[in-house]
Amino acid sequence: MNVLIVEDESMAAKRLVTLLEKVNPNINVLAKLDSVKRAVKWLSENEADLLFFDIQLADGLSFEILEQIPVSSPIIFTTAFDEYAIQAFKLNSIDYLLKPIDPEELERALKKYQDRFGAQEQPPMNMALIEQAMKMMTKKFKERFVVKIGEHIHTIPTANTAYFFSQEKATYLQTSEKNRFIIDYTLEQVEQLVDPEKFFRINRKYLVSLEAVNDIVTYSNSRLRLVLKHTDDMDAIVSRDKVQDFKKWLDR
Repeated sequence: MNVLIVEDESMAAKRLVTLLEKVNPNINVLAKLDSVKRAVKWLSENEADLLFFDIQLADGLSFEILEQIPVSSPIIFTTAFDEYAIQAFKLNSIDYLLKPIDPEELERALKKYQDRFGAQEQPPMNMALIEQAMKMMTKKFKERFVVKIGEHIHTIPTANTAYFFSQEKATYLQTSEKNRFIIDYTLEQVEQLVDPEKFFRINRKYLVSLEAVNDIVTYSNSRLRLVLKHTDDMDAIVSRDKVQDFKKWLDR
């Protein structure tokens, strides 16, 4: 089986390749592409038996690929979004996989491909459903967080947040005005709730906005150290496996 992967996070693409090899050693990954533009060019010149499309790419949504070029190969979407946001196109693809991808879910998706499309052509993509899904995806990010100040409840706009960080099993929201509050989410949950174009998870401790970064300094072992506003914490280090993705995020 020949497979194409369209995914703009290099680590996520590598992990998917590893999982595919474990699930089915006969799978051949023809290419790993990171943008709508490159996927359109590749698909105009090549074919694959099965396509893996991450929904959010560096230059847009993968649905845009289907608007620019006819795609007859079955597709499995990968996404960090909740199920309700993709119900509009769920019936129009093989399956979708929530990140981080579970090996058993991947295996079930591949079996569904074999059962439904192993010897058939995929029905034409329903563009009305795709357009509906794209509209649903446009407003999906959390706009505010609820915090408690003494006996009072307040909301902090996400737009006023410099960064989120974890400390001693608690998650904090640091505002642009130097205030910090505990929020009732893990950092992993926050990462899925905020706009990935505005916030980047640099390591296990920090999820930062570009506006919060005062300086970027080269660090040991090919890492980067960030000088963040309102803190002198030396742990704001971009881990080595995230450096390339971080640079791409900066260059958007």
